Amino acid sequence: MSRVDVGGVGIEYEVTGDGRPVVLLHGFPDSGRLWRHQVPALAQAGFRVIVPDLRGYGRSDKPEDVAAYSMMFLAGDVLAILAAEQIGRAHVVGHDWGAALAWGLASLAPDYVDHLAVLSVGHPATFRRTPRQREKSWYMLLFQFPGVAERWLSEDDWANFRAWGGHPDADGVIADLEANGSLTPGLNWYRANLPPETFVGPPMELPPVQAPTMGIWSTGDFALTEVQMTDSEKNVAAPWRYERLEGPGHWMQLDAPERVNALLVDFLPA
Repeated sequence: MSRVDVGGVGIEYEVTGDGRPVVLLHGFPDSGRLWRHQVPALAQAGFRVIVPDLRGYGRSDKPEDVAAYSMMFLAGDVLAILAAEQIGRAHVVGHDWGAALAWGLASLAPDYVDHLAVLSVGHPATFRRTPRQREKSWYMLLFQFPGVAERWLSEDDWANFRAWGGHPDADGVIADLEANGSLTPGLNWYRANLPPETFVGPPMELPPVQAPTMGIWSTGDFALTEVQMTDSEKNVAAPWRYERLEGPGHWMQLDAPERVNALLVDFLPA
């Protein structure tokens, strides 16, 4: 494990393999362990694979201040890792909140992003455009309530958490959340970046993405509509590729690792 200090917040990350760098960014409620099936495949394909536990998760530090989880701080963590590894430009792959972070990096720090691959979550400008997506995102409002959301997810041996998302590695994720105290920090990503007023305000405006981009959506995703991914093409000024996986749920890299690995290896230049 390697560690970088970002304004007093320690971020842990692992580096595997040699070659062109690719950064894998996880989302809620995971840690870098989410990518355990992708790391060996990408390393074998000739990539230098960098997998952080993003702030609030795993072995990385967990600031108490909600504002410490705003997108600018999260992006700064990734850029600090690149600087520590003396990397000027990397492929970026993100899932869930990691995909939102990847979109932000590609839009606001384009010189650092070579190719972009986003799993499940489309561009911020398209995310809540449809009533169906807003309906599916009901839990994001629940997550705004400190203490209430934590109880709702964790009471009765995490019964609501297990039923809500159907995480294929629920026991492992729950063990990590409990061991590392990551539940409140993970929920703080929602509280810092999606306050209730964002649900009635205009969509976020970002510069068009300049990196070649691949969006992957899976038909079994409980939280996300297909259109929020397909409409993301309108926010990409570079070549756009869309892949639809039939069957897998939200955590497609666990449900269908071989298919996800093949898409990533095919799309990302080594």
